[in-house]
Amino acid sequence: MSQTRGRYDFCIGLVLAMSSSIFIGGSFILKKKGLLRLARKGSMRAGQGGHAYLKEWLWWAGLLSMGAGEVANFAAYAFAPATLVTPLGALSVLVSAILSSFFLNEKLNLHGKIGCLLSILGSTVMVIHAPQEEEVETLNEMSHKLGDPGFVVFATLVVIVSLILIFVVGPRHGQTNILVYITICSVIGALSVSCVKGLGIAIKELFAGKPVLKHPLSWILLLSLIVCVSTQINYLNRALDIFNTSIVTPIYYVIFTTSVLTCSAILFKEWQHMAADDIIGTFSGFLTIIVGIFLLHAFKDVNFTLANLPLSLRKDDRAANGTLLSTYDCFNHDEESSACLGEVQSTESLSARRNGSLSAF
Repeated sequence: MSQTRGRYDFCIGLVLAMSSSIFIGGSFILKKKGLLRLARKGSMRAGQGGHAYLKEWLWWAGLLSMGAGEVANFAAYAFAPATLVTPLGALSVLVSAILSSFFLNEKLNLHGKIGCLLSILGSTVMVIHAPQEEEVETLNEMSHKLGDPGFVVFATLVVIVSLILIFVVGPRHGQTNILVYITICSVIGALSVSCVKGLGIAIKELFAGKPVLKHPLSWILLLSLIVCVSTQINYLNRALDIFNTSIVTPIYYVIFTTSVLTCSAILFKEWQHMAADDIIGTFSGFLTIIVGIFLLHAFKDVNFTLANLPLSLRKDDRAANGTLLSTYDCFNHDEESSACLGEVQSTESLSARRNGSLSAF
C-alpha cells in the first residue's frame, strides 16, 4: 500500500512539475514582450529601476502565467522530493527557447535543437536516479530540520552573499554582468523552495485538522516566502530587461538548480543513502543538461541548420585541403554556378590584392 501510494505521489509530482515548466517557460516570453512594448513607448526601463511594467497587461499576463507555474511547482514539491521536481525546470528552458523563436524572432538553430534534446535527456536521467528524501510529515520535524547547524550556516551564507550582490555589486556591475541579477534570483530561490516545502507540510496538516495556524513556523515560512519571491521577481525582471531572454533563462536554470540541489541535500540529507550509480547518474544528468543549455545558447547567433550542413562540410574540406573550385566545376553544377563563380571571383580578387596587383579592381 505504501509503495502504491509512493508511485501515485510520484506521478502527481511529475505531472505538476511538467505543467509548471510549461507555464513558467511561457511567462518569460509574455514578460519580455511587455518589457519590449514599454521600451518602444519610452518608459523608464526595469533595468534602470523603473516600474512602468506594472501598467502593462502583457507583463501581468506573464506574471499570472508564472504564478500558475509556481502554484503547480508548489504542489509538486508537496508530493515529490526537490531533486525530482527541480531538474524538470529544464523543460521551461525548452519551452522558452521554442516560443522565443516564434514570438521574439530569436532563431533556434541546429545547435539549439540538439541542446533542447540534451536538456530533455539529462532531465530524464536525473528523474530516474533521483534520491529519496527523508520523510518530514509535521511542522515540528520541519522546525528541527531548519534548526540543523548545517542548514543554518548555508542559509546565513546565502543571505550574506545576496545582500552583498544587491547593495554592493549590483549598482556597479548589474547593468553589464548578466550573472549578478541572476545569481541573486537563484540563491534566494533555494531558500524559497525550502519555504515552499515547509508550507506544503503545513497545508497537509491543516487539512488533517491540526492547529497549524497557531504554529509560529507557519507564519515565518509564509513571510520568508513572500520576501524571497518578491526579490526574485524584481531582479529577474531587471535581468530580462537588460539581457536576451534566451541567455537569461538557461543561466538562471543552471544556477537555480545547483542552489536548490545543494540546499535540499543539506536540509533533507537526500544523498546519505544513495547508491554510487545513482550519485553518478544524477551528476551525469545534470552535466548533460548544462551541456545542452550551452549548445542551446552559446551558438544562437550562428545561422547553422541541417540544410546548409553539407555545404559547410564541403567548404571546410576545400579549406583544409588548400584547393579551390575551378571555373569548370562551377559550370558543371548549374544550380550552384552563381555561388561558385562568386566564390572564385572573390578568392581571385583577394589573391590579387595580397600580391599587390590592381587587376582585380
